[in-house]
Amino acid sequence: MSYKTIECKIEEGVAYVTFCRPDVHNAFNDTVIYEMTDLFNKLNDEKKLRAVVLTGEGKSFCAGADLNWMKRVITQSFEENLKESNALADLFAMIYNFRCPVIGKINGAAIGGGVGFVSVCDIAIAAETAVFSFSEVKIGLVPACIGPYVVKKIGEGKAREFFITGERMKAGKAFKIGLINNCVENDRLDETVDELLKMIKSSGPEAVAVAKQLVSSVPNMSESEYKPFTAEMIARLRISDEGQEGMNSFLQKKKPKWVEE
Repeated sequence: MSYKTIECKIEEGVAYVTFCRPDVHNAFNDTVIYEMTDLFNKLNDEKKLRAVVLTGEGKSFCAGADLNWMKRVITQSFEENLKESNALADLFAMIYNFRCPVIGKINGAAIGGGVGFVSVCDIAIAAETAVFSFSEVKIGLVPACIGPYVVKKIGEGKAREFFITGERMKAGKAFKIGLINNCVENDRLDETVDELLKMIKSSGPEAVAVAKQLVSSVPNMSESEYKPFTAEMIARLRISDEGQEGMNSFLQKKKPKWVEE
C-alpha cells in the first residue's frame, strides 16, 4: 500500500497507520482524505486483521486542515465545498464503524479536524504533552463533521463548552472530560499501546466486532427495541463457532484458538 501522505504497515495482525506530513504537523487535505478512505477500504478486506493503530509522524498527531488546502477551499463554491465535506464525513464514519478496534496513539497536538480522528477511535491513548483544541470557532467555523463523534465521547455539556470557547487543553484535561481514554508519559506511549493490543488480541475477533456494534446501536434504541436486539445478539454468539470455541476453552481451562501462543 503506497501513498503520498500516509503510511501503513501490517505486523502480526495489526495495521499501523501513520500521518506522514510532519513538515505541516500532519495537517490533512483532500489527498489525505482520499488516501485514508482508500486505505480503510483495503484494510476491510484484510480478514486476519485484529486492530488498527493510528498515529502521526514527528511531534504532532494531526493539526487539522492544511493551510494551503484552506486557501483553495475559501474560493470554492458551495457545491465544491459540500463534496469535500461529505468525503470527510464519510471517512470519519468509515473509521468509527470499522469492524476492528481502531486505537489512537496520540503522540502530539490534535487540533480542529485532527481531534476528529481522535474521536472516531475506539480507544485513544495520548502522550502527556499532547494538546487538543476545537479551534474552528477562532476562524469563524465549527467542528461540524466531527461533532457527532465528539458529542458521543464527551457529552453535550462539555461539547458546548469546548466548541464555543475553542480552549486549548492538555492531555490531562482531555482525559478528564472523556475525549481520550488515558494519558501517559511520552516514553511509555509505545509500551501502553502494545499492552492494549495484547488485551485486544486475547479476545474473540467476532465478539470484539459485535461489541462495537452493541455500543453504537443500543443508546439510540427504546426499551422495546434493545431487549430483543441484545437477546438475539447473545443467542447468536453462543451458537457461533467463536462462541462455542471460547466457552468450551474456558470450561476446559485452555486458551481459545485465537490467542497467540
